[in-house]
Amino acid sequence: MRKTYVFMMVSVDGFFEGPDHDLYWHNTDEEFDRFTIDQLNETGTILFGRRTYEMMASFWPSETAKANDPIVAEKMNTTPKIVFSKTLEKAEWQNTRLVRDGVKETVEDLKRQPGKDVAVFGSSDLAVSLLQLGLLDELRIMVNPVVLGGGKHLFEGIGGRVNLTLFAIRTFDSGNALLYYQPKI
Repeated sequence: MRKTYVFMMVSVDGFFEGPDHDLYWHNTDEEFDRFTIDQLNETGTILFGRRTYEMMASFWPSETAKANDPIVAEKMNTTPKIVFSKTLEKAEWQNTRLVRDGVKETVEDLKRQPGKDVAVFGSSDLAVSLLQLGLLDELRIMVNPVVLGGGKHLFEGIGGRVNLTLFAIRTFDSGNALLYYQPKI
């Protein structure tokens, strides 16, 4: 059975994105890049919500992405992806399938299939939905050493308490701290 996890970067004050969807505060370096490649090597399917999908689909296939980050670009472009959206007309990014309804059934089916893990990258609304449905096996929250003071909280709209168990911590020379949690069911 495949594991479903979410990977998100947050500020110390718990924001997933700054005002106006700002992500320029992400603290990345060569160590982060190596971690990203390792994580993508363990990932067989990537799940996105519409907004994150559109952002990623506009960047990773670009010549800029391929020139500046060829390994990650190749993995992002070739890994199977699913975008969940009721409003998106089509999904043209390589290896992407559009799903309009049936989030729960789609993810349950993915989890039953053999293969590498299923990841949610950057789609906080989707992460909230999957957490509420009990479909996330792991939360990987990378805390960046910055206070934003505003923006969108990571689990905004969760609607209730979710207890988590911390099972690992990884620190980075940049000051980032990666916290690994499992939801308590």
